[in-house]
Amino acid sequence: MIIESMELKNFRNYRELQLHFDAKTNIFYGDNAQGKTNILEAVYLSGTTKSHKGSRDRDMILFGEDEGHLRTFVKKGEIEYQIDIHLKKNKTKGIAINGVPIRKASELFGIANFVFFSPEDLSIIKQGPGERRRFLDMELCQLDKVYLHHLANYNRIVVQRNKLLKDLSFRPELKDTLDIWDIQMAEYGKKIIESRNAFIESLGEIIRGIHEKLSGGKEELTLSYEKHVGAEELYDAITRSRDRDIRMKTSNVGPHRDDLMFAIGGVDIRKFGSQGQQRTAALSLKLSEIELVKQVIHDTPVLLLDDVLSELDHNRQNYLLDSIHDIQTMITCTGLDEFVNHRFSINRVFRVVEGAVYSEN
Repeated sequence: MIIESMELKNFRNYRELQLHFDAKTNIFYGDNAQGKTNILEAVYLSGTTKSHKGSRDRDMILFGEDEGHLRTFVKKGEIEYQIDIHLKKNKTKGIAINGVPIRKASELFGIANFVFFSPEDLSIIKQGPGERRRFLDMELCQLDKVYLHHLANYNRIVVQRNKLLKDLSFRPELKDTLDIWDIQMAEYGKKIIESRNAFIESLGEIIRGIHEKLSGGKEELTLSYEKHVGAEELYDAITRSRDRDIRMKTSNVGPHRDDLMFAIGGVDIRKFGSQGQQRTAALSLKLSEIELVKQVIHDTPVLLLDDVLSELDHNRQNYLLDSIHDIQTMITCTGLDEFVNHRFSINRVFRVVEGAVYSEN
């Protein structure tokens, strides 16, 4: 699967832009704050309907405009797709595939798959559980439309249940209606836990081998799923927590409290690992993500590297660049020295200057 080309209109700092990508390596270089990351954000948005940064639609529209447009051409085997996304300041975005509007964003998932790697991801090990859950959900939603459905319903139920818990302070007669939300929360939560468990088991098998190579055989990294509560015990745990939930006015039990555990030699490196160990584990995680996506979709994802190379030492740079020769990659950086020194094959180079993009080959 490859992204062939893209057209932007009133997106971020681009009034109008047309880009034609190479099927292998595409490099966007230039000074900071010129618009390089915005291009990767647009590519990611075109396949997932969301910004990798969690930005709202209105914030991605060019300042002073009410609407923005993205058109992306994707080739998957012998099939070609045109994806149109219409961003609106005060309305839900419009999405069309091959000119036909779709009603649910989930209909877009599966056409294109992306692995996004930014400097912030190098800190995913030491950050809070929320970032690790976000990683899980973003990847699983791309790979599994059913998971996306379950997650959307679960999140909606948790929001509504939390609202009810707050309302009970002045409307105690509503307490009996908690039963309805508890049953639904447990139903969707159980499915989320089961999907996450299978995903993490598969990812854990891959990450072990990759990390061993990255660390020169010195470390064995294990990845495990820290469930807040097991799938089969979820309903009972929710009901047992009810009085506490009412006091605290929030839902304290469920997969929205889950986490990922990273350990080297049995030591939790989230808390006790060195910065080098945490960064190497984060790189292993992203490379494992690529391999798992290949296995699941029987195709290659598009890799988006946002100024990551400058954050890695020479050995990790080499390992990363050696690992991506067979997939379409879009890389942002401030200069080309890393690639020249590595003798890395560059297929297309773009220079980005103040919202203008110049192809140099």
